[in-house]
Amino acid sequence: MDDDALLKEQIAYYRAHASGYDRPYAEREDLRELLGAVGELPIAGDVLELACGTGQWTGALAARARSVTAVDVAEETLSIARARVASPNVGFVQADLFAWQPPRRYDTVFFAFWLSHVPPSRLPDFWSTVGAALAPHGTAVFIDDGPRAAAREEVLTDQPTPAVLRRVDDGSAYRVVKVFHDADELTGRLTALGWSADVRPVGDSFVVGVAEPPANAG
Repeated sequence: MDDDALLKEQIAYYRAHASGYDRPYAEREDLRELLGAVGELPIAGDVLELACGTGQWTGALAARARSVTAVDVAEETLSIARARVASPNVGFVQADLFAWQPPRRYDTVFFAFWLSHVPPSRLPDFWSTVGAALAPHGTAVFIDDGPRAAAREEVLTDQPTPAVLRRVDDGSAYRVVKVFHDADELTGRLTALGWSADVRPVGDSFVVGVAEPPANAG
């Protein structure tokens, strides 16, 4: 499976699924509790939010930040986010995160349920981009699904890139990159890339991480 083709299909899924994107937040108490825990994370200053989706996390970030720049590839989800978060300190950008380069640096780079959609072969470049987006002493903060979340997915086996099959309301099926990161293993990968990282399991199926890039590690 070619990563480029898989990532195009992933974008198509999120565009088609925009109207159903928020459903898990309405149905799952653990996700709502996780949203409420944003206040315990080191969110400060000017924040860059990657893959903001429909803005579920954007408002909580805006309440803690001086400014939030929220980026997503799908206009369909961004239109929902703009309606949800009409705050003067929030700006939205439509861009493909695998091609976009931040025009400035930020105190915090935040991403929720995005790291698991980055193909393993692109992780070093992704973290390099995150590091370049951080101001001196800046911090990356992220939330994602851990290994136990795989039980909720239709995992595709024998694929060169970890992926799941997801369906939208009209029955259409799309392949989506999905890497269920173990907290300890992810900490090790980040350490090997020169980052100082603290990644921990939270609840039954989530991981939460705080990381500083190599330039800050000393």
